[in-house]
Amino acid sequence: MSRAFQAPLWEPLTGTNLLILTIALPLATFMQVVDTTIANVAVQTISGNLGASYSQGTWIITSYSVANAIVLPLTGPLAQRFGEKRLFLWSTGLFALASTACGLSQDMTALVIFRIIQGAVGGPMIPLAQSLLMNNYPREKQVMALALFSMTVSVAPVFGPIMGGYISDNFHWSWIFFINIPFGLAVLLLSSRVLAGRETKIKRPRWSGISFGLLALGVGAFQMMLDRGKDLDWFNSPSIQILAVIAVTGLTLLLVWEYSNPKALIDLSLFKYRNFCVGITLISAGMMLYMGTVVLIPLLLQTRYAYTATWAGLATAPIGILPVIMMPLLGRYSKHIDMRFVITAGFGVLAVTMHMRTGFEPGMDMRYVLLPQFIQGIGLACFFAPITSITFIGMDPGKIAGASGLYNCSRTLFSAIGASISTTFWERREALHQTRLSGLIDAYNPLATESLRRLTDLGMTQDQAAGYLERQIVNQSFIISANEIFQACSYCFLFLIILVWLSKPAKTF
Repeated sequence: MSRAFQAPLWEPLTGTNLLILTIALPLATFMQVVDTTIANVAVQTISGNLGASYSQGTWIITSYSVANAIVLPLTGPLAQRFGEKRLFLWSTGLFALASTACGLSQDMTALVIFRIIQGAVGGPMIPLAQSLLMNNYPREKQVMALALFSMTVSVAPVFGPIMGGYISDNFHWSWIFFINIPFGLAVLLLSSRVLAGRETKIKRPRWSGISFGLLALGVGAFQMMLDRGKDLDWFNSPSIQILAVIAVTGLTLLLVWEYSNPKALIDLSLFKYRNFCVGITLISAGMMLYMGTVVLIPLLLQTRYAYTATWAGLATAPIGILPVIMMPLLGRYSKHIDMRFVITAGFGVLAVTMHMRTGFEPGMDMRYVLLPQFIQGIGLACFFAPITSITFIGMDPGKIAGASGLYNCSRTLFSAIGASISTTFWERREALHQTRLSGLIDAYNPLATESLRRLTDLGMTQDQAAGYLERQIVNQSFIISANEIFQACSYCFLFLIILVWLSKPAKTF
């Protein structure tokens, strides 16, 4: 095949209708992705308001992510059963309704239940938005569509904490969920209008309930293990050990069952496409590294540099500026560019900006945070959309919804892995550095005794001076640990460049 993409299922939209679709579908994606991070900074506020402990409050995040991860791989068979357009509209409407119920919840139990529903019904939104864009855009502009879609996926996780922090600081926490209502209604009205008469062929896919049971068991246990692992000290906890065994057993049995069962729930034939295998590997590894730092940087700023939730969000916001400018340009000129060169450049920029952060130190001002965040936007622009474009090159349009479901499920799971690994590594390396630095504070170290003398000269008692030095050691240890994570991510992004060149360019199809 000499073309980058297959012809769409219908005559492409043009003019105003194409513009409306271009606004509506990425808006739905933005809304759904934002909800994965918007509540993170508000857990303490919500827990206190509802009379629950902080550990109980973390289920606000866990319940949503578990339900979302389980449903994502089901997008393909559900789209075949109900039609892509119909499933997307129902998913969007129910997501807005569940958001309303979350905001009206009067106790933690009700909120967690509605978050489960919200995560489950919102699962198909992202892969279906991607599939509907592809199947309604002119073939020569499909990379542009992917660029616009990927732009929302890349910047939405950054805006989630900003919005959540601002709402928590200035309004009632329920507006974290109520904000979805006008966006959901707008997406419904706009999408239903331009997609009228554009429903995919409905089939009656046969798949076993055993497939769904194993999927829910394996993915659910794995996601819970990631979300709860840090709080429970990982594999030192019997609960985490049990969850790990359940996850491995469930996912292994699922693969065996799906491979041998004619009523397969997951289309394993997708892995016959070389670019799909390479693309899903790159997006999984890349998102693991990226989301690990997306979670770590605001946490570092709030706990070690005394930033408020709002200011921590604003300090990370510049990462979204350049993707907004660059992604449409990449989409426009994509037919003249080998996307593998673009992805290589993107990973290179991400490696450089990670290395720039290894210079973080106590007392630094905001410009040292803003500059790498701004430059990293180049890396994001050359990362999400190009990887997505090479992943679906040459794929049958009828397989895109299912492939997108698996692709986004992997992206979601590995994002959670990255967040868990980075925060766990951050705390454990801090303990090591604290022990090492504390050992330098003794009567035989002239620098330590000089520091204590200067502090006492300022009016501190010996105990106060020692306590001040101890706090500085803790801060320094956390910053050194974060710098190590940034350096490791820099090396990993450089390694991913090798994998990029295992994919085929568009012209070979």
